[in-house]
This record gives sequence, C-alpha cells and structure tokens, in this order.
Amino acid sequence: MDISKRQRNPAQPSAEAYLIASRRCELMNLQYFLQMGKLIQSISNLVHGLQRERGASTIFLGSDGEKFGPERNAMVAESTCLYTVFERALAEIHEELTTHPVGSHLLAHLASAFHGLGSLSALRTQVNARSLSVSDATESYSMLIHRLIAVVFEAAETAVDPSLARLLVAMVHLMNGKEFCGQERATGSAGFSGGRFDIALSQRMTHLVEAQERCFEVFLGFADEHSCGLLRSLRAHQREKEIERLRQLGCSVGRYKALDPALSDHWFALISERMDELKKVEESVEGSFHGRCAERFAEARNSLAHHEALIASLDQPANSALPLLVLCEPGRNGETQSGEAWSSDGIGQRFGRSIFDLVQEQSRRLQQMSEDLQSAKEALEDRKTQEKAVLLLMSHRKIDNDEAHRVLRKLAMDQGKKLPEVARALVSMADVLK
Repeated sequence: MDISKRQRNPAQPSAEAYLIASRRCELMNLQYFLQMGKLIQSISNLVHGLQRERGASTIFLGSDGEKFGPERNAMVAESTCLYTVFERALAEIHEELTTHPVGSHLLAHLASAFHGLGSLSALRTQVNARSLSVSDATESYSMLIHRLIAVVFEAAETAVDPSLARLLVAMVHLMNGKEFCGQERATGSAGFSGGRFDIALSQRMTHLVEAQERCFEVFLGFADEHSCGLLRSLRAHQREKEIERLRQLGCSVGRYKALDPALSDHWFALISERMDELKKVEESVEGSFHGRCAERFAEARNSLAHHEALIASLDQPANSALPLLVLCEPGRNGETQSGEAWSSDGIGQRFGRSIFDLVQEQSRRLQQMSEDLQSAKEALEDRKTQEKAVLLLMSHRKIDNDEAHRVLRKLAMDQGKKLPEVARALVSMADVLK
C-alpha cells in the first residue's frame, strides 16, 4: 500500500480546522448583530415618529384641518429625518444582509417595509388635501408601522445567541404593545371627538387594551431587569388611573348620552405621554441589547484567540516525541501487514485527547445555547401561530381582525386553555382539513 496516500495533507479538512471555523462562525454572527442593533434602533425611532405623525394626522383630519396643522407639519419633517437615518443604517449593513445566511423571511419583510415607505409621500399628500377619512389614514399608517415591526420580529428569529434572542423578543413585544397603545389613542380620539362610542369603537378599545397587556406580560418575561423596572413604574404611574377612568367612561356611556368633545384633547395628551414613556423603555432595551452584543463579541473573540493559540501549541513539533497514535490495517488472519500502517501525521495521544476535549466542550456549549434559546423561539412561534389562527377565523367566518381576536379569546376561556394552545389547535386542524 502507498503510505503517502494515507497521510494527512495539511490542506485537507481536520477536526481542529472545523473547530476553529465553528468559533469564527459564532464571532461573525455576533458581529452581524452588532450592526443589526443600529438598524433596529433606527426602526424603533422611525416607528415612534410615524406613530406621532399618525396621531397628529387623525386629529387634523377629524377637526377638518382646524387642529394640529403646524404640529403635524413638524412631525412630518421629523419622520422624514428619521427615515433618512433608517436608510443610512440599512446601507451600512446591506452587504451583510444580502450575503449573511439570515433567511429569506427577513429580506422579504425588509422589501415589504421599503415598498410601504415608498407610498408615504402620497399618503401625506392625501392627508394634507383632507381626501382621506380618519379610519383610512389610520389604517394606512398602521400598515407601514406593522411592516417595520415585522422586520424586528424576523431579526429576532435569526438570533442564535440566547441572551440576544431574549432581548429581541422583549423588544418586538414592547414595540407591538406600544403600537396597540397608539391605535388605542386613535380609537379613543375618534370616540371622544365624536361625542360618543358606538359598539364597534367600544369593542375595539377593549381589544387594544387586552392586546397591550398581553404584549407587556411577554416583555416582562424576557427583558433585562432595569427595563422591566421602567415598565412597572410606568404602569404604576398616577396617569394610568386617569387613562383607565377615560376608558371606562368611553366604553360605558350609553349611546344616547353625549360625551364632552373636549375630553378628546385630554385623552390624546395622556396617551401621547404614555407612548413617550414607553419609548424610553424601548431605548433601555436597545441599550441592553447593544451592550450585550459588545460583551458577547469580546468574549467570542477572546475565546477564538485562546483556542487558536492552544491548538497551535498542541501541534508543535516538540510534541512529536510523545507516543504516536498509530492506525493499522489488519490482514485477513488478524495480524498487521508489513507496510500497511497508516501514518497519523505526528498526532500524539495528548494532542488527540485535547482536540477531543475541545470538540466536546464546544458541542456541549452549543447544545446548552440551543436549549436556552428554546423559550425565546417558543414566544415568537406562539405569536406567529396566534396571527395565523386569527387570519383563519377572519377567512372562514368572514369577520374582521378585532372580532377574530375576540373569538380566539372566547374559545380559550371556554376551554380553560391558554391562547397559544387554542391557536395551535386551530392551525393544526386547518392543516388537516386542507
């Protein structure tokens, strides 16, 4: 047998090469999320700007252009600047997004967000001309905001580090809760400015309040301690009692008893203040995310350097004096054939054991990370499943989004189960019936 054919070529794959590649892959992923953090921050700021613009636009349209004209113009200018920052942040990470294996869903949602933002100028023109109803303008702005939040949701789906995934899960649920709060502001403003809440407005208000609370509860399960403290303080603020009083007033007054339209301004100011406070909680989570990214990147970089140095030291010629790990090919009678020994290329027993230990350590560590990641992924999957269940109910029962959410909640209460369980059952049944 030609021994040279059995010898290891240094250029050929080896356990140590793949071990280092595994560490480098982890480092690249963390570097990607360091950059992704800037994009997420720009999306958060743009969403907040659009929420403010939407609020001003609803008052402007609802008052037939008599209120919030100058304020709205200032907010439009602010949102335009924030959009420019978003574009710049996206340009900085464009190459990584299109070459990094982040998944097609994230890129598709980015495409959808960009397409939606392209219609923003036309939407503003319609609002200026007062050629849109309040509900249509609100829906258009809400769709833009939803598409931007979906990008953050998909970014959370691509996270492989548990600590980063948890913070992104917290972030996306806080953003959704804040968006429901913004929609509640528009709903309440419509009811109070009109002097009454019909059944549809009351039901929508109830749905939006419940949706906020569900989002905030998930947030508290995944956010860092400081950010959780900020949200708890917000919910305990005296302002919340006044908001709750107005909610009860709007939803309990009979259809023939008019409300004071002046309450609209009071309501708008209270909810706007609440949303500004929620933005501060968002900024706290963003800070925690960026800090954790930097920490994990430094840890991974130091770990990679340590492993490279360790493997290099183990592979020094001095180690060739150690006993060699020799692989032999036995003959038909069980005896080793002369000239049939395979060269181990000088891999000593110590080196073999060390590489094995390092491989085992990396495998155990990645397995633990995968297990720790599971709870974050489950929270994201639960939200996806609930949205699928809502869409199914809307399609089969010919009802709107709010009514579908109410049906889903009622099914959960009637069956004594959690919403995700009922949603999973609905989705799986739909799959079976296809």
